[in-house]
Amino acid sequence: MPYFVYRIQEKPRKLDHLETFPSYKEARIYVREQRQQSEEIESVRMIFARNDIEAEKLLTAPREERVIGED
Repeated sequence: MPYFVYRIQEKPRKLDHLETFPSYKEARIYVREQRQQSEEIESVRMIFARNDIEAEKLLTAPREERVIGED
């Protein structure tokens, strides 16, 4: 499965597909370069998915907040 790199705009919520990479190492280098150029680190994200549709679905799904220290 490939690694997809997206630029995320918060308001309005918008995903821009930047690149697709076959290996993690290549994707990580690209993401770091993009984050250095961008002012916001959170605006560039990498995700591992079967295809671009699944990647976008995973990036737009609401995430549950983690509770640390509670059993």
